[in-house]
Amino acid sequence: MPEIALSHLVRRLDIQVGQHTTAGIKPENDDAVGIRIPEGTTLTTKGAVAVIADGVSTAEAGKEASQIAVTSFLTDYYSTHDSWSIQTSGLKVLVALNRWLYGLGQSYTSAEKGFITTFSGLILKSAGAYIFHVGDSRIYRLRDGDFELLTRDHAIPAGNGHRYLSRALGIDVSLEIDFHHLNLLPGDRFLLTTDGIHDWLPNDRLKHHLSQSSDHNLSCKNITEEALKLGSDDNLSVQIVCIEDTGEPEREDALAHLRTLPCPPPLDKGHILDNWRVVREVHVNTRSEVYLVEDITDGKKAILKAPSSLHQEDPAYLERFVLEEWIGSRIQNANVVKVLRSSSQRKFLYYLTEYVSGPTLAQLLKERTRLSVVDARNIITQVASGLRAFHRKDTLHQDIKPENIIYTDTGVKIIDFGSTHIAGIHEIHFSIARTNLLGTRDYSAPEYQLGHTATTRSDQFSLAILLYELLTGKLPYGPQYHKAETPKDFDLLQYTPSYDHNPLVPVWMDMAVQKAASLKADARYPALSEFIADLKNANPAFTTQRKLPLLERNPLRFWKVATCLLLLSNLLLLTLLTHKLI
Repeated sequence: MPEIALSHLVRRLDIQVGQHTTAGIKPENDDAVGIRIPEGTTLTTKGAVAVIADGVSTAEAGKEASQIAVTSFLTDYYSTHDSWSIQTSGLKVLVALNRWLYGLGQSYTSAEKGFITTFSGLILKSAGAYIFHVGDSRIYRLRDGDFELLTRDHAIPAGNGHRYLSRALGIDVSLEIDFHHLNLLPGDRFLLTTDGIHDWLPNDRLKHHLSQSSDHNLSCKNITEEALKLGSDDNLSVQIVCIEDTGEPEREDALAHLRTLPCPPPLDKGHILDNWRVVREVHVNTRSEVYLVEDITDGKKAILKAPSSLHQEDPAYLERFVLEEWIGSRIQNANVVKVLRSSSQRKFLYYLTEYVSGPTLAQLLKERTRLSVVDARNIITQVASGLRAFHRKDTLHQDIKPENIIYTDTGVKIIDFGSTHIAGIHEIHFSIARTNLLGTRDYSAPEYQLGHTATTRSDQFSLAILLYELLTGKLPYGPQYHKAETPKDFDLLQYTPSYDHNPLVPVWMDMAVQKAASLKADARYPALSEFIADLKNANPAFTTQRKLPLLERNPLRFWKVATCLLLLSNLLLLTLLTHKLI
């Protein structure tokens, strides 16, 4: 196994930074700033990041929006795969972040409760500078005495000195982001500001402060104080980033070789991949290979997942595989398995998750056939907690089933990110081809088979099917569900109450399961929390609901019964007539 030459990564980026933010004369600060300079190989592979955001003051949640934008970008960007270019990583994160903020705003009836913010991000990696920008915060560069504005304000004049933003995070479900790639030179200085600064300080004063800066935090504070003296009536935020030395020049990407990393060969017990020794094979099929491994330095165990070498030449599949690691890194929840960062340079394409000891729910059902009502409800409550963590990131899991839930003494863990979907990712750059139905047919909502848009209610359907199986050991619509392909097929399916198989299931609980497992997405619960609430306490609407006539409860059975009765009556009439004639 040849070593990968890293001599071109010897030179390291050396930067000095400073920042300051203040509410100014306003009662609270809607601005947010953040800088992250990682250590070790992460600085080489991902670079350093400076982000500045100005929450729209006319939107009630502008402060929350700017804070979410800064903290989430700094977290999610460093969770993206090393093989992605800076442009791909940044744009994917921002599209997902925009959808999240927009969704938060849509959950309120008042338009003023908008989660809207400007965003300007500067990523410095090797000898390159990458700018992501939307709104009217700004990024300047000072080079050899030339002070240059690198961004363009997305604002439209509205008269009387007022203007409104034409583009910002959270303002619309779609998002157009300005992206620029510039080369870096030693001595370059960057200045990031919100409009509370650059609307009041002229360029010559900004240039003066930037060129004279030695204590960068103090310089940032001096800039805000001068803007306040000149009458700034807005929040004020400023960042300074100075390049002392650059890394090696990039040719598209200093780690372009990662994009061509080979899939690992089939592994056996004792084989070593990087610094991980294979303990045993967990699961291998034509799509992926999963192994229990241990770190050869400290013995720490982990799960290693690698793509099958059969898909080495399938870019859509490899892109989907790389996306799995990023999605898993974004979800932080006690009921979701954690993605681990490898401590060594990877020579093959794979990712690591924490090792969780315990059977899957599929193995548990095989042993017990079905679970008690209390145990099943507790498990589903925890799975719902994990699912809500996905949904808060505008992400669908799309493959909730017994095999993807691990049961432990301390709780359950959702595993496998292979079928997950992030709203809006398909809009940009690497479009992920999905030629096959994702998830597992018996647990997937009808909308997947019918080609309708999947939503969080689709995951709710899978969760309800899982609960039904835990309670009964069976599936609610029987074997015909697996064969259903058309709307007519689904219309003919009938739900069998769980208490028909397990008399210990309360009727009111079964009605909650039936609602969540409805074949019509609109008939399910608006939110997972409502489903869980009805599982814990009897919904009065269920306990007092009148007994529906057979025609409404089971139309197919009604017409079967009606046909039989009609046939019997005709036979009786025929018998009487025959007897009379005789």
